[in-house]
Amino acid sequence: MNILVCVKQVPGSSNVEVDPVTGVLKRNGVQSKINPYDLYAIETALSLTEKYGGRVETITMGPPQAKAALIETVCMGAASGTVLSDRKFAGADVLATAYTLSQGIKKCGEFDLIICGKQTTDGDTAQVGAEVSEYLGIPNLSNVLSVEDIKDGKIFVTASLDDKIVSQSIKLPCLISVDGDINTPRLPSYKIKKALPEDTVKMLTFADFDDQNPDNYGLTGSATQVERIFPPEKNTEKQSIEGDSTAQAAALCELLRAKKII
Repeated sequence: MNILVCVKQVPGSSNVEVDPVTGVLKRNGVQSKINPYDLYAIETALSLTEKYGGRVETITMGPPQAKAALIETVCMGAASGTVLSDRKFAGADVLATAYTLSQGIKKCGEFDLIICGKQTTDGDTAQVGAEVSEYLGIPNLSNVLSVEDIKDGKIFVTASLDDKIVSQSIKLPCLISVDGDINTPRLPSYKIKKALPEDTVKMLTFADFDDQNPDNYGLTGSATQVERIFPPEKNTEKQSIEGDSTAQAAALCELLRAKKII
């Protein structure tokens, strides 16, 4: 079984600047990490290949430094990784991102199963997985809580809907997006990292894709544009109330009334 996991490198801090012109995050020079939900996706893939056999590969779209995220996935147990990196991909919304990923996936080969994290911590749209599956023409299911079995060309899963838990079978190949309750991700191996071959993670650019229309990528290929984005204002105001518990409770009550909270 060949499994591909989509990974994204996200800012490791909430203190990130925003480009005032394009409205996108300034990622250069910002400490990054693998999107937490993607770690659950990697662990799911590795557990499945340990049970059913096969190979796990990872893929990401981002600047060249995103290679570090894929090296970490290999240290966790993935066989190889592919970084999609080109200035033409910059500023992509979820639709253009999904299209770029689908083009990169087609260049990487055929896969029985594609796994994504539920969402990313920098965008939180939870849309890319479903859109990638549409571009690839394969079925998809989101909010997967567990994988029960794989047999007869189908994967049997349990997934969470808004008001119920469902058990469902999906014909392979397909794409699933996993929730954070599905497992506990393993740690990367330092021993694997020390013995890592140079060509374990490869780079693909716009020139490698079959679709050579630049209007389908990046900002120009995005169906949505950010009109305005800004960090929330930080409120550092604080007030201390002295006295015993009775006096503190009375003063707090008056303060809440004054602010019309109660």
